[in-house]
Amino acid sequence: MARGLIANAVSDRDGTALPTETTGNATDNHYFNNTGRTKLLVRNSGASGRLVTIYVSRTVAGQSVTPITKTVAAGATEVFGPYPVSDFGSVVNVDVAHAELMLRTID
Repeated sequence: MARGLIANAVSDRDGTALPTETTGNATDNHYFNNTGRTKLLVRNSGASGRLVTIYVSRTVAGQSVTPITKTVAAGATEVFGPYPVSDFGSVVNVDVAHAELMLRTID
């Protein structure tokens, strides 16, 4: 199956509700549309640390760049980004290790 889109919200001075979380899917994984200002919010609803992997679309001398892999601690919420379009592209692929990771993005 295809990767699933992570819900996004655009913030403004009047305040913005965060989008509904997208439940992690470790089989099909995810992507988000990237403006260069986009931040990825990852909440771990589980009792163990879980991995999230963020892919870099840029290549160096024709070689792929190693993806960014981070562990989100049990019960923690972490914010990752922003992601320069020149390095990550306008669409960023994200893999999760477990459905306990809840995802959303904000610009």
